[in-house]
Amino acid sequence: MGNPKAFLEIHRQEAGYRPIHDRIHDFGEVEQTLNTHQRREQASRCMDCGVPFCHWACPLGNKAPEWNDALYKGDWELAFRLLTSTNPFPEFTGRICPALCEKACVLNRFNHEPTTNREDECAIIEGAFREGYIQPRVPVRNGMSVAVIGAGPAGLAAADALNQMGYTVTVFEKNEAAGGLLRYGIPNFKLNKAIIDRRIKMMEQEGIAFRYGEAVPYAAISSQLAPQYSAYVLATGTPTARDLKAPGRQLKGVHFALELLSQQNRVLAGIEFSKDDRITAHGKDVLVIGGGDTGSDCIGTAHRQGCKSVTQIEIMPRPVEGPDDPQNPWPNWPRTLKTTSSHEEGCTRRWNINTLEFLGEDGHLTGVKVQEIDWKPNPDGGRPIMVAKSEPFIIKAELCLLAMGFLKPEHPEYPANVFVCGDAQNGASLVVRAMASGIETAKKVNEYLTK
Repeated sequence: MGNPKAFLEIHRQEAGYRPIHDRIHDFGEVEQTLNTHQRREQASRCMDCGVPFCHWACPLGNKAPEWNDALYKGDWELAFRLLTSTNPFPEFTGRICPALCEKACVLNRFNHEPTTNREDECAIIEGAFREGYIQPRVPVRNGMSVAVIGAGPAGLAAADALNQMGYTVTVFEKNEAAGGLLRYGIPNFKLNKAIIDRRIKMMEQEGIAFRYGEAVPYAAISSQLAPQYSAYVLATGTPTARDLKAPGRQLKGVHFALELLSQQNRVLAGIEFSKDDRITAHGKDVLVIGGGDTGSDCIGTAHRQGCKSVTQIEIMPRPVEGPDDPQNPWPNWPRTLKTTSSHEEGCTRRWNINTLEFLGEDGHLTGVKVQEIDWKPNPDGGRPIMVAKSEPFIIKAELCLLAMGFLKPEHPEYPANVFVCGDAQNGASLVVRAMASGIETAKKVNEYLTK
């Protein structure tokens, strides 16, 4: 630790977002960057704790104290080497990770000004690309091949790790490009897709083959493709969104959140859709059902498409106001009220709201009947009981987006050389957890094949 008093003398400084009046008119990344001097100052605030809880909180085990110290001292290449020793894609996590490490930072417990780890790692990896520290690493091949099914964060992490172990890796992806939820679920204003393309190009130069537009049924894994590969890694994510079986669900204007998000990302990539197929919030009152990050992404997308208004409802109670969560004290992740850049752009938010019915005219959505509810303790234990609190009322909406999460996939029994990772194994979670699962699964594949 080069400056042992920095955390006392220097306050946390975030790069912040572009002005609202500017950013809502395009899909460019909303987050700004600090200059080199400011970034090194922020890195100097890391205290190099005797017990670094950031290590404990990060699914990848990132060595934040080590690379923050290198960054503070101006050794960007060392910072890059330390960062990528645990994190294969800091350019992704540095943009979209909720930074579990920061909530577990001792400074967060001390004064609620944790080290800016997420922004620091993004600065480190972008500096590495800029300075040419990142070059293709082509390993010596061991004669065995592995198929990775799915090119999302878990699949990419598994493919990268296996490739560096010497396996010949082929990645099968049902969509037209790699990235999974990174490409088709996360809006460009949070992650520019050129960042993904840059990494995929590097992985191809390192010998990984990508085959697009090829969906591999589970049944084919143990029959049709079995002779070609020594092992398989299933990283197919959680493709089934949680639906809402309320009357009127079939009305035109009711969509899953990913239908909007993936289509908008494809439009930005140059893919055209017919007028009938195009999902747009332009000139419409929009209702988002679901209070998580996907719902937030829908809000930001709706604004950029030119919506009239946005309302977001959540069936669960309003989270506690931060920064502390009595139910999940430090260093655990606090389940406190989260206000995203999309929320700042304008949104009516309501909690404890249950959806009763979708209303429409001539087959088109015109509104959604909802009801305020309350949660009462279950005398038998288990899930609380939902009870009505008020009379039903109608929220005007011509577009309703369902952002209520995803169903955990169910898998058949696979042969011993088939491994499941990421959201396909654990259910929907964070990108950083999917990456950690992909790396861990690659180790299991290697252990299996080397026996």
